[in-house]
Amino acid sequence: MADGISSFWGPVTSTTEGCERNYVYSSYIAEFFNTISNIPGILLALIGLVVALSQRFEKRFTVLHISNMILAIGSMSFHATLQRMHQQGDETPMVWEMLLYIYILYSPDWHYKSTMPTFLFIYAAIFAVVHSLFHLGITFKVHYMILCLLCIPRMYKYYIYTQDKSAKWLARYYSITLFLGGLCWICDSLLCKEFSTSYFNPQGHALWHISMGFSYYYANMFLMFCRAQQRGWNPKVVHFMGFFPYVKIEKPKAQ
Repeated sequence: MADGISSFWGPVTSTTEGCERNYVYSSYIAEFFNTISNIPGILLALIGLVVALSQRFEKRFTVLHISNMILAIGSMSFHATLQRMHQQGDETPMVWEMLLYIYILYSPDWHYKSTMPTFLFIYAAIFAVVHSLFHLGITFKVHYMILCLLCIPRMYKYYIYTQDKSAKWLARYYSITLFLGGLCWICDSLLCKEFSTSYFNPQGHALWHISMGFSYYYANMFLMFCRAQQRGWNPKVVHFMGFFPYVKIEKPKAQ
């Protein structure tokens, strides 16, 4: 949204904006709350990365947590500048990340191990080029939603086959935070005019960022638990300081 103090980054060139007045708190940050709300996602991804590396999980989970951080950093860059190039740096990693989730979810039952990552890598590269050339709008959103929907059946299958109650709660936390984040995003989009003229703006898009940071974390921990079960690593959900969940494994000595 327009207004605010002078801009360091120049005129807005992005094709979309959040429901927040631009450059209110700093000439270097266009959408202040939409920018800083990505910080929890970065910190949670960093925690997940430490968990994955310290217990020598498969590299796919290292890449997954790093991709979460890249996505959050890209979102910060976009909302801070509202420039078309930075918008590209936000939207393209969104698709790449969903392709990575598809790989992690479906690869355990894929008999030709090299074909799936090869296909997804080529698909990701082609999408990046096409999106940069044609600046996909509504097509990008529909495409992204389709990728998200492809993950749901497999996540549900993992959920119903998981007997551990603590692991099931990770999946539930993921679903709850995803639902709440989606609700905030929808309200922010549909009620933007009302919020922009009211005394109080609940910053729904910023709340979406925070909710999704937690949602990604819970989803990642649940997937790490399921994968550890497949590998026979005796996983269990433990809680740091009694409330913050993460997955702990015990690998056989041969591994």
